[in-house]
Amino acid sequence: MSGQKRPVIGISVGDLNGIGIELIIKTFSDGRLMDFCTPVVFASSKVLNYYRKLLPEININYTSIKEVSKAIPKQLNLFNVWEEEVAIQPGQMNEIGGKYGVLSLQAAVKALKDKTIDGLVTAPLHKFTMQSSDFNFTGHTPYLQEAFQADDVLMLMIAENMRVGLLTEHIAIGEVAKHISKEKIIKKINLLKTSLKKDFGVDKPKIAVLGLNPHAGDEGLVGKEEKEIIRPAVLEAKKPDCIVMGPYSADAFFARGNHEKFDAILAMYHDQGLIPFKSLALGEGTNFTAGLSAIRTSPDHGTAFDIAGKGIADESSFRGAVFAAIDIFDTRMGYAELRKNPMRKMSAQVVANVEDERIEE
Repeated sequence: MSGQKRPVIGISVGDLNGIGIELIIKTFSDGRLMDFCTPVVFASSKVLNYYRKLLPEININYTSIKEVSKAIPKQLNLFNVWEEEVAIQPGQMNEIGGKYGVLSLQAAVKALKDKTIDGLVTAPLHKFTMQSSDFNFTGHTPYLQEAFQADDVLMLMIAENMRVGLLTEHIAIGEVAKHISKEKIIKKINLLKTSLKKDFGVDKPKIAVLGLNPHAGDEGLVGKEEKEIIRPAVLEAKKPDCIVMGPYSADAFFARGNHEKFDAILAMYHDQGLIPFKSLALGEGTNFTAGLSAIRTSPDHGTAFDIAGKGIADESSFRGAVFAAIDIFDTRMGYAELRKNPMRKMSAQVVANVEDERIEE
């Protein structure tokens, strides 16, 4: 990390009765992670200590801070969002767990907007317990879109061997077709293209678009959305700086391993994208909110009430989300630097061309 800024990564704890805090403790018990970022957990010392006692075999220390801007490097920092005692019931789905999980999220998002943290990793909230008169969102993504007043956002699942974006997210399957339009597809493709360049360093993205119906509609025999909406959108979205192909039949696309031949895939609905992603992604899958001015990642799973408090939750995806936030921060810093100094990029291209000529010789 010599000469490179170590990002401050905020952590919201999710539903207090889920596995979120256990994942946080397990992840940051490995002190080597502090070489790559300065973590700040938004919760309370009482809640963190409760879960520490449930995991006596894991040694973890933290430092309480009163100002997020004064987070201490090389340490796990805790910003106390509330002081009162909270009744924690691991594995129980109740209003209290969701309420305080939302308070953690709101405090972390405020810090993200104030730029006292450089990125946010969100532990899972439950879509039912998070609901209240003060918080009426179907998930993190729409809340963050409103908080940052983003024109549009994209739920993008990322792993080492694939990236899958969703055209539609948490809506009933019977409503999906109503939410598909040429304009929306083009908008999501453009958002995905920009994110691939800015957040992942892909200069000329190659994007695959899936069809909605079985066999991508079979030329209109089992659905007309492909011919009338999706294919025209794909043709219009093709630009000199981006290759866009499709619509592809979803089953054959993944069965033939085509997910590894593209920089990203745009799926039409939630399960069409997430089932193959969770089945085929190598290593730790991560949910990234593309389109925000800020960086937000999360693990690719939910609150897992059925195993909460038992000490058996696997932190791999959460740890992957932390590293993804760090990587995206580094890529964005490099992207901003290149745009600030375009001559550097031109010089790098000249060097690359010379190297290519030497190889040909």
